[in-house]
Amino acid sequence: MRLAVVGATGLVGGVIREVLDETDFPFDELYFVASPRSIGKTMTFQGKDYTIIGMEDAIALKPDMAIFSAGGSTSKEWAPRFAEVGTIVIDNSSAWRMDPSKKLIVPEINGHTITAEDKIIANPNCSTIQMVVALAPMHRAYGIKRLVISTYQSFTGTGVKAVRQYEAERDGREVEDPAYPHPIFENCLPHCDVFLDNGYTREEMKLVHETRKILQDDTIAITATAVRVPVHGGHSEAVNVEFHNPFDLDEVRRLLQNTPGLILEDDIQQNKYPTPRQAKNRNEVFVGRLRRDESHENALNFWVVADNLRKGAATNAVQIAQQLAQQVEA
Repeated sequence: MRLAVVGATGLVGGVIREVLDETDFPFDELYFVASPRSIGKTMTFQGKDYTIIGMEDAIALKPDMAIFSAGGSTSKEWAPRFAEVGTIVIDNSSAWRMDPSKKLIVPEINGHTITAEDKIIANPNCSTIQMVVALAPMHRAYGIKRLVISTYQSFTGTGVKAVRQYEAERDGREVEDPAYPHPIFENCLPHCDVFLDNGYTREEMKLVHETRKILQDDTIAITATAVRVPVHGGHSEAVNVEFHNPFDLDEVRRLLQNTPGLILEDDIQQNKYPTPRQAKNRNEVFVGRLRRDESHENALNFWVVADNLRKGAATNAVQIAQQLAQQVEA
């Protein structure tokens, strides 16, 4: 197993290394790939020093798998070239998510659909992943008619530039090259990604399109408001879901308790509900605050939290790679 990590020096790339180490991923050779300014530098992993290489050298090595976390334009340019030499690419960017010829995979939901013919596999958006892990068993049981979503997303989801802006504002230093048009420290910005012609942001529309694709149901009505918040790691979402069919709240709880990769924390008498702080550095999705929507028949409210750099990006990608490795062994 020859594995390449493309974008190894970035924020998500660092978490991919952590998850690979924790899961003891079964590689024989490992290549760290980054932009020209990092080529030739060394990176230590599991006690061994690796020299960072560039894209052309990585392609020449013909890795079996490559986990990409290097941005959409980089993926568009380089992922097909890796695929041409037989490498299976697992891509963290938005480049391939809505391509009808590419699978959009959350292993707990649709990992079984991956085949040997899939050379470029898309990792969904972080806010989508955690929500659909909770929604999938409900959709199978009751059929989702409509979703109203409000997100509270960590600035770490924007990347290193946003982290630098937050830290500079927190420390009272001048902000150089800010990631956002307004301060993020002690502030909330209803502005995740760029605004589109319909008045929604691209992040909000990702929730619409990616959810429908993963759940394989284009009839689901979805609307979202995505907000960037001053939380250092961890996305939270308040979700209102309307079903086609009646539901039993205790049955919903049982469904969630039996969902792989999900932890139900829902005991308001004990003030037990998920927070992004407790989800930080965890690979699971946490769900709580389950309650009927008393204003609408067959509707439910819930709260879902996950570490956006883990299950929202690195962990999901490594889980896809693990499944592929198991298929090769089989």
